[in-house]
Amino acid sequence: MRRRLPRTLALPVTAAVLLLSAAPAAGQTIPTTPIPEPADPGQAPITSPPNPMPKGKAVGEAGTALGMLRLLPEAVPTDAILPGMEDELPRQSVLEGGFGISSAQANSESYLTYERAIAQASPFGLSVGGNAPQTPGSLVQTALPDNPEPVTSGFNAPENPLLNVGALNGSAHARWSPTEGPCVGTISDASTSVASISLLNVIPTMPDLSQVADTRLKEGLSSLPGPLASLGGLLSGSGGAKPNADGTGSVLSMPNTLSTRSAVQLVDIPGTDRKAVQSTSTLQAADINILKGTPLGLTIKVASQPTLTVTSTGDEATSKVEYTAPVLSVERNGQKLFELDAANPTKDIPVGIPLPGLEQVPGFENAKDLPVIGGVAELANGLLKPLTDAANGFVADLGVLRLSIAGLDQKGTHLEEPFKGFQLGASARLLDLQILPTKALKDALPAEAAKNLPSSLAQLSLGEQVARAYAPEGGVECGFTTPPQAPPPPGGGEQQPGGPDKLAYTSAAYSSVPLFWTGTAMLLLGAVLVAGLPYRRRPAPVTAADPRKPSPRPRDE
Repeated sequence: MRRRLPRTLALPVTAAVLLLSAAPAAGQTIPTTPIPEPADPGQAPITSPPNPMPKGKAVGEAGTALGMLRLLPEAVPTDAILPGMEDELPRQSVLEGGFGISSAQANSESYLTYERAIAQASPFGLSVGGNAPQTPGSLVQTALPDNPEPVTSGFNAPENPLLNVGALNGSAHARWSPTEGPCVGTISDASTSVASISLLNVIPTMPDLSQVADTRLKEGLSSLPGPLASLGGLLSGSGGAKPNADGTGSVLSMPNTLSTRSAVQLVDIPGTDRKAVQSTSTLQAADINILKGTPLGLTIKVASQPTLTVTSTGDEATSKVEYTAPVLSVERNGQKLFELDAANPTKDIPVGIPLPGLEQVPGFENAKDLPVIGGVAELANGLLKPLTDAANGFVADLGVLRLSIAGLDQKGTHLEEPFKGFQLGASARLLDLQILPTKALKDALPAEAAKNLPSSLAQLSLGEQVARAYAPEGGVECGFTTPPQAPPPPGGGEQQPGGPDKLAYTSAAYSSVPLFWTGTAMLLLGAVLVAGLPYRRRPAPVTAADPRKPSPRPRDE
């Protein structure tokens, strides 16, 4: 048999790979270990079918991530072994990192039995240029064999200069019956919870503006207390320092407990004894802080918790996607500024640099040398002052903080392999925060640098949710069958042939063997006969008569 992937590689950070790609979970085949090919086509099969054999066929997957960080998204071409495919595949981010990831998978068609159900809780996932190595600290449970109880643990995300994650707790539970297959209720269930998150205290992808030709802009940048990579001093990052645990000095932070849960289960189909495959992704969040610790900071209140549920009955007409869309209320100092919902999914917040002369505009004499966020400048007494028409001419907007909630993306596909049925998938996100360059920033850069400036410098995604379900036509049938005994395959497994009944006589040596034993038997028989006959005395020999003795009879008779 050719080399087969080890078990640890058969259980990749599936949730991380799934969630690190921003594409929706639509119409794709759920990954599993490929069936190894035998080195000899005539050899016996590597595994035999179970006896009894479960009837149920079900494929489902759900994944949830508390947060994702992408630097220079869609900036790196995707590697492909086939020539010309690099241009057709979506481009990858330079760096992607996820945390608080939970993943649940069920696959009755997997070749390896322990891949029938997989539950995984990961503290951290990483992808560099589209390549995702396996990260330590993951909590994984697989079935078969079945697991009556889940595994639980607490773990910490590795230290890094881009995010600070509090203590994480995880749970993973994978179920699969050796006789009923997926008919165990909840097949796979994984969850994570984290106490706090703060991330991106520096923007390493911000272009270098040391060679800016514009005199006013150069003077404005030099007056800021920090480089543009730290948003002019609003962020605390420098020299690889880790973000503060309380969230101050970070672009985004979440101080309260957050949790994710991903589950795949079978549910009843009304009016029939068949089952439907249901995948559910749930996220629990409270407050989200942007630029915490500054008067220009924003607080996002999560008014409703997003839940994504995908149910496949095997038929398109009765399969469905249910999504509870979040409602986000954006506030500053307790005052509501705007809402993000399905009707208003996006809001742009400009990030401006004060230019020389702003202090001469009435009302802005005491403006601090700090970036102007959302058209609001901070004064020396700590008060905030919205920009007037006159003041707008003395502020250069070099970036934009774009807040958006990701709309639901779904797709269904009729499949014939590995069984005839209907697959339905969907994806959504709670909140996207992007840092976008503006035309003013592009114009300030040298021509070559401006040409290579990406459309997005960084992207933070909170609450990424992916779910899909695939059931056979008519639903999942529970029960089992006892397959007949299969004949042995050619080339292996059959009974070995025995020796011939008679050997061919090819020389005189074959005759000497029976002659030897026949002679031996006769000698033994003769010895027995001799030993068994009675003993008789031998008669004395007759001698001539003595002439001196008279004869007992007359001689004349």
